[in-house]
Amino acid sequence: MANATTQTSKREAFGSRNVFILSAIGSAVGLGNIWRFPYVAYEGGGGAFLIPYLCALLTAGIPLLFFDYAIGHRFRGSAPLAFRRMSRAAEPLGWWQVLICVVIATYYAVIIAWAAMYTWFSAQITWGKGNEQDYFFSDFLQMGDVSTGLSTEFVPQVGVPLIGVWLVVIIIMALGVKRGIGAANMILMPLLTLMFATLVVQSLFLPGAMDGLTAFFTPNWEALADPGVWASAYGHIFFSLSVAFGIMVTYSSYLKRKTDLTGSGMVVAFANSSFEILAGIGVFAALGFMAAAQGVEVSGVASSGIGLAFIAFPTIVSNAAGGPIIGVLFFGALVFAGVTSLVSVLEVVVAALQDKLGWGRVRTTLVVSIPVALISVAFFSTTTALAVLDTTDAFVNAFGIMAVALVAVVFVAWILHKLPVLRDHLNKRSSFRLGWIWMLLVGALAPVVLGYLLYNEIVAKAEAPYGDYPDWFLAIFGWGMVIALVVLAVLLTLLPWSSRSHAKRDPDYDEFLVEENYEPDAETGSIALPGETAKGARS
Repeated sequence: MANATTQTSKREAFGSRNVFILSAIGSAVGLGNIWRFPYVAYEGGGGAFLIPYLCALLTAGIPLLFFDYAIGHRFRGSAPLAFRRMSRAAEPLGWWQVLICVVIATYYAVIIAWAAMYTWFSAQITWGKGNEQDYFFSDFLQMGDVSTGLSTEFVPQVGVPLIGVWLVVIIIMALGVKRGIGAANMILMPLLTLMFATLVVQSLFLPGAMDGLTAFFTPNWEALADPGVWASAYGHIFFSLSVAFGIMVTYSSYLKRKTDLTGSGMVVAFANSSFEILAGIGVFAALGFMAAAQGVEVSGVASSGIGLAFIAFPTIVSNAAGGPIIGVLFFGALVFAGVTSLVSVLEVVVAALQDKLGWGRVRTTLVVSIPVALISVAFFSTTTALAVLDTTDAFVNAFGIMAVALVAVVFVAWILHKLPVLRDHLNKRSSFRLGWIWMLLVGALAPVVLGYLLYNEIVAKAEAPYGDYPDWFLAIFGWGMVIALVVLAVLLTLLPWSSRSHAKRDPDYDEFLVEENYEPDAETGSIALPGETAKGARS
């Protein structure tokens, strides 16, 4: 038994609760907070949108965040291992989440690379005044037509910084949870907050800024009668908090046994929402200036996503006093927010394979990150990259994250009946205690909302080809990818687990095993995973 104990290494952990909170906030605060939330709020009724937004946060976002925390912390593993320890039949859910993260990582990195280049471009206003849209699509991306087939033509100004992004991220990942992820977030998150706060202050002094803020905050109470506005609020919250695709399960597994889980979750959730409000103020103050400069209403310049970041903001940079500073702050903030989120996405994959195969940190990081980086460069540094990114993002978000979230909550709540166990685990360690209301929100409200959102997405994408892309293209990067993720998740479940996952001997894991009434084999010291049988172990 002593030999079995020494063959395993203690599970990595965050240095402190504060480091975990910063890392969790870093995962939640990403590109969507900056370029998506302001427009979603504006379209959803301006100031009135805060009502469905807060309802979604309190009734779905935070409860599901606690759900993920409880699974990761109680079962002490990556997403597949945590679900497997809950029930052998649940393991494919973990691998489904892992594969979603693989796909997201491939295209998320390229947006960071774009932002890195535009940080540099902002200093010299490289795109030229009045040429912002043409520069982005024609000169920078060199965008081609996907209807003629996928391009292999390499775009250097995209591919080279993309390689640089991957090198930085791989180094952070290889250093581990404490020295890599934790340390990076301790540096990048304060810098991100400082940069964006400076950007907001600068934007507030632009001519027309108050018009933008008026447009952003003026409530349109009639919008609250639109079910689509409420669905939009819930949909945004699911993605904004990084719930349901393995990140928070993995991060919480690195927490010490007596960590206050619900208190930490409340801090993460409200910090994320505070940053979104800050982003809305900064973005719409800048859009107010842009509208005034062009002599149009704010509605005429308001946009989201790529259009906001790489067309609207360069236009603002070109025309505003101190424009280069605004550009460096905005695109620099995108880089920092993107890196912290990309690291969390990759950690889901690295942790899963580390648990499954029993490899060391550096080896697993290289085996995971190098192939993902090569795929990323191959598909997203060519002239047809934007079409691949647009389609992949639309389908993986709708039929990946929302679908696995729906299946997970239904399976855990209604088939495994584990919500009372998870609630009790949270209550043993937390300042904010949960009861039947939490179980009702996770087990009843969340499936209804997720099912409604998923149904709407299926109807919308079935009625007409998404983005008017060719059928063969959607079959590969849309529907085909959605199906492939599920099939591969089942196949990965068939691979045998490393003995290191059977015989973790640190005190935290032993506590879990005692609670679950497992005991080690008298001869080998190994311990079966739930649903399996080991010599001398109860199954």
